[in-house]
Amino acid sequence: MSFENPDPDALCNMLKNEVKTIAVVGLSPHASRPSHRVAAGLQRLGYRIVPVRPLVKEVLGEPAYPDLSSVPVRVDLVNVFRAAHHIGPIVDECLRRGLRRLWLQQGIVDEQAARRARAAGMTVVMDLCIMTHYRTRCQ
Repeated sequence: MSFENPDPDALCNMLKNEVKTIAVVGLSPHASRPSHRVAAGLQRLGYRIVPVRPLVKEVLGEPAYPDLSSVPVRVDLVNVFRAAHHIGPIVDECLRRGLRRLWLQQGIVDEQAARRARAAGMTVVMDLCIMTHYRTRCQ
């Protein structure tokens, strides 16, 4: 049985009504990188962005944290820009923190980790760009 993302309308409802603060794991400080462009776009839509990237002090005017466990604010959604082999530990960290929503950007696939997160009660989106989805389905 292969992994399926939630219904597109349910994702729009989640993004518009349940999500205010988004932790972006792997957010690059370089404007040319996809993670930076997507996070900046989310900021322009009114979301609070929390950069999660070691060795960086801030990105997009927000303080950066080395990992999800270090983030001192409530996070509504974790948006991931890391290679697939990092997803398992990120899921572990989400579960330890009681985080409820995980979005793996386009091109990032780890079906085992995604199924494990979903089995633990998380909403999981995989291999889909959050900005593309928002622009094409939620406006």
